[in-house]
Amino acid sequence: MRSAANATAPHPRPSVLGGAAHRAPRAGLTTFERETLAVFVGLARVVGLPKSYGEIYGLLYASAGPLNFGDIQARLSLSKGSVSQGIRALRAVGAVRLADIAGGDRKHFEPETELRKLVGGFLRESIRPHLDGSDRRLAAVGGHLGASPAGPAERKVLQARFDKLVRWHKQGRAVLPWIEKFLG
Repeated sequence: MRSAANATAPHPRPSVLGGAAHRAPRAGLTTFERETLAVFVGLARVVGLPKSYGEIYGLLYASAGPLNFGDIQARLSLSKGSVSQGIRALRAVGAVRLADIAGGDRKHFEPETELRKLVGGFLRESIRPHLDGSDRRLAAVGGHLGASPAGPAERKVLQARFDKLVRWHKQGRAVLPWIEKFLG
């Protein structure tokens, strides 16, 4: 139980980045960098990506020049594995690219800043594979619908929902190439 003195003491406020307790504070980041990271961490969460991906992209975005692996790791206090996995994933969707640094012996990275390229890469690497892999899953769902223990009225509702799901899938497949072409 808390004492009266502790009852009025403010709770420590979580960092803007919502950092885990095991991570060192990011004292070396400017306010601009911290706030930019917060924006991209929020976006990463919205699309279901790890927080570290948003942090890495946000740091690169907020940096005037390219950064190398060690810079990213040190500035964000992330593990080598987190930075490596994040850079690999962000490069796969085209959000991060290798920077052309003359005479540098280390790889440097910079963000893709064109929205159409970012969205196009995300669609190509995330949405398209999901749509491509869901054909088999939808067929399996349809096959199991008849084996449902639901009564006739419930089965009719479930059949209508399954039919709608199939339509959504077809619509997604039809519109995705158009979106990719529009963004390309």
